[in-house]
Amino acid sequence: MSGNAGGADLDTLARVTGRVRANIEKVIEGKPDVVAAALVVMLAEGHLLIEDVPGVGKTQLSKALARSIDCSVRRIQFTPDLLPSDVTGVSVFNQDTREFEFRPGGVFANIVVGDEINRASPKTQSALLECMEERQVTVDNTTYLLDRPFMVIATQNPIEMEGTYALPEAQRDRFMARVSVGYPVEAAEIAMLDSHTDANPLDDLEPVTDAAEIGKLIDIVGQVHVSQAVQRYAVALTTATRRSPELHLGASPRATLHLVRAAKAVAALQGRDYVLPDDIHGLAQPVLAHRLLPSVEAAMGGRTSTAILEGIIGGVPVPEAGRA
Repeated sequence: MSGNAGGADLDTLARVTGRVRANIEKVIEGKPDVVAAALVVMLAEGHLLIEDVPGVGKTQLSKALARSIDCSVRRIQFTPDLLPSDVTGVSVFNQDTREFEFRPGGVFANIVVGDEINRASPKTQSALLECMEERQVTVDNTTYLLDRPFMVIATQNPIEMEGTYALPEAQRDRFMARVSVGYPVEAAEIAMLDSHTDANPLDDLEPVTDAAEIGKLIDIVGQVHVSQAVQRYAVALTTATRRSPELHLGASPRATLHLVRAAKAVAALQGRDYVLPDDIHGLAQPVLAHRLLPSVEAAMGGRTSTAILEGIIGGVPVPEAGRA
C-alpha cells in the first residue's frame, strides 16, 4: 500500500496499544475515553494536559502510561520555588577538569510527567517551550537534542484553586489536547477501594512495550492518509474560531496541525489508513478548547471557551465521509 499504513502495520499498532490500554486500566478504572485520549496524543507525537481537581487520578494516569513503556521517565513536581534550570539542566564548573559540565534537567527523558504545572511561576513554565515544540534544549548557547519518543504529560489544577498561575497562551498552545479525568462512577470507585487500599497497583505494573516500538507505531500513524476535503474541514474549524466575535483569541495554525495529527492517530487506532471528517469533529473540543480565550463580553456573560467552541463546531458543515 504505497504511502499509506498497511493492514499488517495497523494490526501491530492495535495489538501493542491494546496491551498498553489494558495496563493503564489496571490503575485507572472506568475512564476508557481518558485512556484513549492519552494513547492518541502519544501516537501523534503530542503533549497532553490533564486538568482537574486534586485526587481524581491525574498523576496516576500519567505514571501508568509511563510505566507501561520500557523507556526513560522523569517526574517534575512543579512548585513556586522551582527554577528553569531544574527543568532544562545547568552547566556546572568541574574543579578537576577545569571545564563546565552540563547536568541534564528533568526534561531529558522519553516521558516527562509534569505534576501540577500551574503551581510554578510563568518563568519556570516557559522553560518547557523549546523542548515541547522543537524537542531540544538550549543551555549556555549549546543545543542538546531530546530522545524520541518525547512526550510531556502535565497535570494542572483548575485556575480557581489556591496557589495556581494561569498557563501562558504560548504554553497552552503546545499541548495537543486537554482532557479532564472527572470523578469516577460509583461502581468504579467501589472497585478502586478493593484494589487500591491494600497496595498501589502502580507498584505491580510492568512495561508491555518499549520506546523503539512506540517509535515504529508513530511512523505508522504518520502514513495515514488525509484527504483534501478533511484538510479543508480542519482549516474551516480553526478559521471559524478566529472569526468568532465571542473569542479574543482563536486557534493557531499549530492547532490545525495538531488536530490533523491527532485525527490520524484516531483513524489508525480504529484500524483505518485514512481519516474521516468525524475524526476531526470528535477531536475539536479536546484539541482546540484550551487554546481559546473568550472576549471580555462573552466572559462577563458566563460563556466559556468550551461552550463557544460547541456553537462554532455546529456551524461548520461536515463534509461527506470519503477516502479520496
